[in-house]
Amino acid sequence: MRRPDIMQFFTYAHLPQHLQDVSRPFCELAERVLEVTGAGAEQSVALRKLLEAKDAAVRAALQQQA
Repeated sequence: MRRPDIMQFFTYAHLPQHLQDVSRPFCELAERVLEVTGAGAEQSVALRKLLEAKDAAVRAALQQQA
């Protein structure tokens, strides 16, 4: 089965280490969502909201260091 395109936004290797530490658990959870749910609208919503949460967590980490 084809991976959802949104999964590309959960990568974290390109980030500095302190942001990788923030982003990694979201990537791992996104992978788990793919494992335990079937493709469809609700899976898409789950991944989209998880991506929103990851983005907010990374921004919060950036603000903390500033």
